[in-house]
Amino acid sequence: MKNIDIIKNNFTENQKVTIASETTLLNALNDATSILIKMLSNNGKLLACGNGGSSGDAQHISSEFINRFELEREELAAVSLNSDTATLTSIANDYGYEYIFSKQIKAIGMDTDVLIAFTTSGNSKNIIEAIKAAHAKNMTVILMTGCDGGGAKKLLSDKDLPVIVPSNRTSRIQEVHLISIHSICECIDKYLTK
Repeated sequence: MKNIDIIKNNFTENQKVTIASETTLLNALNDATSILIKMLSNNGKLLACGNGGSSGDAQHISSEFINRFELEREELAAVSLNSDTATLTSIANDYGYEYIFSKQIKAIGMDTDVLIAFTTSGNSKNIIEAIKAAHAKNMTVILMTGCDGGGAKKLLSDKDLPVIVPSNRTSRIQEVHLISIHSICECIDKYLTK
């Protein structure tokens, strides 16, 4: 297959997954926005985490909260749990990589906070431990995932929310996670500036 065909196929596949996601994720993303608005009204903060490209998503939504998205508004409390390299490496070294997020949640999480966990497979051990830690703190979890939601989806309680992109391909899932982040942030901007 030629490079030009690979590139064209990526755009075509992206369009198909995006259209399928529009149908399946509208209510979930609306519910995620409502959860986050309730969190903000209760003076809670957003804790976000993920691995690899998903760590970029966690940092992205955190930065949109703290700085701004597209409209001028007050700063919103958010922490990307995968940004502090000293904390991450000390936990990984002393306890194991699977606890890099959960130990932070145990330290700073409160019941007014929301954990948004990004994992394309739903099977990342550190995300599973993060969800367990969030539940121990009585936090709500928004799980941004794909495939069938994996082991992480099985841990969710009735107050949690799975947002599952209808794809098994990591790149397509992450692309939809990005538009999901932007959609949530735009809704929050409009709510806070109305």
